[in-house]
Amino acid sequence: MKRYLLFLNSFCAIIAYLMFAVSALAQKSSVVSSLKPNVLFISIDDLNDWTGSQGGHPQAITPHMDRLASQGVQFDNAHCSQAVCTASRNSLLSGLHPVTTGWYGSTSAMRRSYDDVMGDHKMLPQYFKDNGYKTLAVGKVFHGGVSDYKERTDDFWDETAPDYKVSKKLKARGEGYGGTKFYPFPKEGSQIIDRYGADFDDGNSLCWGALDRDDMPNGKMFDELIAEWAVDQLQEDHEKPFFMAVGFVRPHVPYTAPKEYFDLYDLDEIVMPEVPDDEMSDIPVMGKSIAYGTIKTGDHYAVVNLSDTYWREMVLAYLACVSFVDDQLGKVLTALSDSEYADNTVVVLWSDHGQHMGEKKHWRKQSLWEESTQVPLFFSVPGQKTKGKVSKRVVSLLDVYPTLVELCGLPEADRLEGQSLGPLIRNPNKKWDKPVLSTWYYGNHAVRSERYRYIRYRDGGEELYDHRNDPGEFTNLAQNPEYAGVIADHRKSLPQTEVLPAGTSDWKPDKLDRRVENWLENDSIPSWLK
Repeated sequence: MKRYLLFLNSFCAIIAYLMFAVSALAQKSSVVSSLKPNVLFISIDDLNDWTGSQGGHPQAITPHMDRLASQGVQFDNAHCSQAVCTASRNSLLSGLHPVTTGWYGSTSAMRRSYDDVMGDHKMLPQYFKDNGYKTLAVGKVFHGGVSDYKERTDDFWDETAPDYKVSKKLKARGEGYGGTKFYPFPKEGSQIIDRYGADFDDGNSLCWGALDRDDMPNGKMFDELIAEWAVDQLQEDHEKPFFMAVGFVRPHVPYTAPKEYFDLYDLDEIVMPEVPDDEMSDIPVMGKSIAYGTIKTGDHYAVVNLSDTYWREMVLAYLACVSFVDDQLGKVLTALSDSEYADNTVVVLWSDHGQHMGEKKHWRKQSLWEESTQVPLFFSVPGQKTKGKVSKRVVSLLDVYPTLVELCGLPEADRLEGQSLGPLIRNPNKKWDKPVLSTWYYGNHAVRSERYRYIRYRDGGEELYDHRNDPGEFTNLAQNPEYAGVIADHRKSLPQTEVLPAGTSDWKPDKLDRRVENWLENDSIPSWLK
């Protein structure tokens, strides 16, 4: 009898505990569901449209980005404000265009002018923090990492992850390239410097390498550590809604990744970008100066003359880096789907700009052509009825800030220059006719409408491309009188006023102008750019 009573008491205690646990769990679930939606804010550096769902390259292996696309709306005509990391990211995070801020590129100038430019306006993470969100950041969110403004980092973020530690031995491979987050470089360093010599130091980034684990600090790439930190955070209990920024680094140069991702692709079978021999024949001289790049012989000349296969190797390496970062993204998305936050989290994935892989005989971002300004942009929203839909409407990264504000039910933020994409998330085919302005340095602009790209350089040179008939932008229509009306319409979207670069009081010719002047004076435009 005693044994029976002891069993009964134990059984009742277990039942009472289970009832308490279930009640507590239900109470906790009720609290979680009553909160504003969380935000998982994912950036992938230098990613063009080479993803499986977007089809920018037919061989791209990106199952996790494809999965995200199937869970939300994919914007196939999204563009950045300026195709360089610092300016693009600060534009998105501030919600302000470079022609308004003067933030065209220099991080130090941005820091010095921050108070004058921003005033009472707040960067996106600070706005969420001040509106009741717990803010967390890992990796490359701003250009410098979790912040470009050290004295303001605590204003933006409640928690941040550690930086990437790289040994002196591994750092030496970079030939002086700045920023440990981009390491490690290939085992033998840059192929361009190895081939042409140390005075080609601007070529240290245009390299690739399949890495073994002992080539990496503690056997891991930074993006792997970024994913691990984000996964850990998604397994934690957060009493407030969170805004978590996860900034992956690849496929930014150098094109290095673990060897197994290179093994996904066959060099002999790689589909190469289409680049007509006369690609540059109808490009204005300022456009040629931009395409030239930074290596002393010109970037494209250095790549194609290094070996018969180097261009192909670089394309394969970029694809390998894309597949590598896709795998890291997959870890985070799986952790979210397995977490208590799965049904109450807005996911946005974006890149700061695209990346040329030889198109327009160019090897950087930093231009006004499609490969530079177009970016992947995905939104997945709780309760969304448009899962797996694609929007062809032209949109801007400036639209991300107001979109998240609307989706999370926060008060409208002042001064934002974009518009919420909420209507397009609800109806991807809704009429949408605001062109996107992209800038490269001061005074050079591209206007992208749904059908056309119009470019006007500061010296008056122009380009016009009809994407309905010429998606590769091979034929410049600017001198064709039949398109005078189209050009006139697009000129209306050029900025009426634009501020000088932050920290300057007047405009002085820059390296692009000086190169043009030298070419014209000496009749020395490189033959490969003609």
